[in-house]
Amino acid sequence: MPSYAYFHKRFVPLTEAKIGVMTHALHYGTAVFEGIRGNWNSQHQQIYIFRLKEHYQRLKDGSHLLRMNLPHSIDKLCRITVELVQKCGFKEDIYIRPLVYKSSEALGVRLHDLDNDFLVFAIPWGRYLDMEACRCRISSWRRPADNVIPPRAKITGLYVNNAFTKTEAMDRGFDEGIMLSPQGHVSEGSGENIFLVKNGKLMTPPVNDSILIGITRDTAIMLAKNELGMETIEKPIEPEELFTADECFLTGTAAHITPVVEIDNRKIGNGRVGEVASKLQKLYFEVIKGNNQKYLNWCTPAYKK
Repeated sequence: MPSYAYFHKRFVPLTEAKIGVMTHALHYGTAVFEGIRGNWNSQHQQIYIFRLKEHYQRLKDGSHLLRMNLPHSIDKLCRITVELVQKCGFKEDIYIRPLVYKSSEALGVRLHDLDNDFLVFAIPWGRYLDMEACRCRISSWRRPADNVIPPRAKITGLYVNNAFTKTEAMDRGFDEGIMLSPQGHVSEGSGENIFLVKNGKLMTPPVNDSILIGITRDTAIMLAKNELGMETIEKPIEPEELFTADECFLTGTAAHITPVVEIDNRKIGNGRVGEVASKLQKLYFEVIKGNNQKYLNWCTPAYKK
């Protein structure tokens, strides 16, 4: 089934959404993006777009860092995205990619005196980590500090750091890499936040350890508190704490909630998917598919009834 994009303020077939070879964002990574999931519920015959407003709020914040303005209000961007998904008509899980980028066809390293534009498209896309559980390694690549490139924004140029991490892990026979912060604390994966379970407590790195403030991370924290009665402790995590954890799992829009059973060839806990990760994963999938009435306000239905 062909897909569509909202490009230059109109809907066009995805194959027709093209930018020029001199576009500033192409050469210097001067763009910010979001990854948004649309989850297909066959029983409801509906795609539920998960936490749409929160994604666009983060896109707005990231755009502001790069001296760019969104062309529409967040509410209108949400309406455009729903209309795009309706136009595509997919009946499977989809991935929605909004992008705000320096659109001037001009060379020269800078953020000022440049135009910007907005686009969004939707495609079918499965899980980023397409497995029940994954094996990780501690990456030799570290996350940048806030005064290098702010990691809390999804700046396109920053993601070469993530690409180095992912490919290094795959080249060495692992599924994912875990990066450390500039101070040597556990930070995150190439496309996921990380959680540990130790002695019945849930832990995750704090914002100042060079992490993206993940929307799935926030979802996992709230589900753990509301449904499992577990508070999440945000604290600096030393690399050796990974090896003594009872459980470990990754969270992200693309990866969902993915348990980690091995790091650097060492088993985590008993080497199997842990109880907390399993419960959160089950809860999460019910929520994102619109099957949990308690959290239905997080789900935007795309198709008209």
